[in-house]
Amino acid sequence: MKFSPLKTALIVLPVIGLAAFLYVIFAAMNPGDRGGLSSYARGEMSALRILDEAPPRPAAPFYDAVGNQRTLQEFDGQVLLVNFWATWCAPCVVEMPALDEIQAEFGSDDFQVVTISHDRSIEDAREFFEETGLEHLTLFHDNTFAGATAVGAPGLPVTILYDRHGREMARMPRDAEWASDDGRALIRAAIDQG
Repeated sequence: MKFSPLKTALIVLPVIGLAAFLYVIFAAMNPGDRGGLSSYARGEMSALRILDEAPPRPAAPFYDAVGNQRTLQEFDGQVLLVNFWATWCAPCVVEMPALDEIQAEFGSDDFQVVTISHDRSIEDAREFFEETGLEHLTLFHDNTFAGATAVGAPGLPVTILYDRHGREMARMPRDAEWASDDGRALIRAAIDQG
């Protein structure tokens, strides 16, 4: 049986319309996954989490390498990958070179990796940066754990993606290989959608 182009269109168009309608309905049922980043929770990024009710971006201050007080609000307009870490945390130090590589590749007016050390002193983090050859990350420090506590971090490391308006897009509650193909795909999608 052969259908005319008009009959084919009359059959196909309602099916496409129904599929689009169902997509909108199901997307609205998961408002926490703004931008559809949950589809990137695979391979090296399989531990990625999308929280239905993510806490607000922390307003807690931290300090730069020369002691100036800073906040994440200073980065409004950029997609941020914020990493809470410490030199005494073995998984944290393992992932730092990959974060440095991501900053080298994607760091721009649109995107920044912000790593906040929770060491007792900034000197511990500074020494680690020098010994490891981290050249693209900016040294930030907070020995109060205020930022990590505000986001509900169960431990270190925790890395959170924020969109350009400071809303959490996704989080990694453990270390990850950020410079992997999976990590790069997630970062590209976050920049495109953030």
